[in-house]
Amino acid sequence: MLNRNPLRKRQYIGTLIGITITIVAYIILPLKQTEDFLSLGPLNTGHEGLSCSACHTDAKGSLIQQLQSNMAYTFGARKTKVDFGTQNVDNKKCIACHDRPNDRHPTHRFLEPKFKDAIANIDATQCETCHREHNDTRVVLAEANFCINCHYDLEVKNDPIDVPHSTLISNKQWNTCLQCHDFHGNHLYKLAEKIEDTIPLQEIQNYLKGGKDPFSSKKKHLPLSEDEWLKIKTKYTNSK
Repeated sequence: MLNRNPLRKRQYIGTLIGITITIVAYIILPLKQTEDFLSLGPLNTGHEGLSCSACHTDAKGSLIQQLQSNMAYTFGARKTKVDFGTQNVDNKKCIACHDRPNDRHPTHRFLEPKFKDAIANIDATQCETCHREHNDTRVVLAEANFCINCHYDLEVKNDPIDVPHSTLISNKQWNTCLQCHDFHGNHLYKLAEKIEDTIPLQEIQNYLKGGKDPFSSKKKHLPLSEDEWLKIKTKYTNSK
């Protein structure tokens, strides 16, 4: 009677289990129901209709290559690690859909040396400092007073508001900034000339948490839809 090596038997069983898990994963993971289940939390306002792959695109190389590269990085055989599974969601991913020429506060603006101290307090070079996905909100900052970091010495000539900016600054009323000014400058609306006509702070705070837009329903620029983004991505990929 032939005696089988127990080790070989365990290897055989392990291989079958691995193949089975891989097949099940390939079948289940692409399903929409699975996306909802695996999500870390609800998508942010305006992103409700996006699929996971709109932001979480496949990382370069096969899984084996990714594992090998990261193992090499761990043991010092290479200087950088690589994305595993999916590519990192960074500024490039956000700007691919949201880039616009009229942005008053683009992330690259804060790379200027004069903003060094401000960046130490709030890193405006990164979209995720203010906007983090899967939080069911627009802005994750607890307070709407972040303008102080760059505008603490602001001087306005021919100040149009009835309570001058200099007074608001000296009184440290930094929460009033967003009652007039849209941070990215994308809304079409008329600025108030009286403090009493500005947008109430509570409405601003509700908006930042994902509520109704108090500035205006009209905008200078609309982000790309997922279909529009995919067409650009496909065109770019095919041209390489």
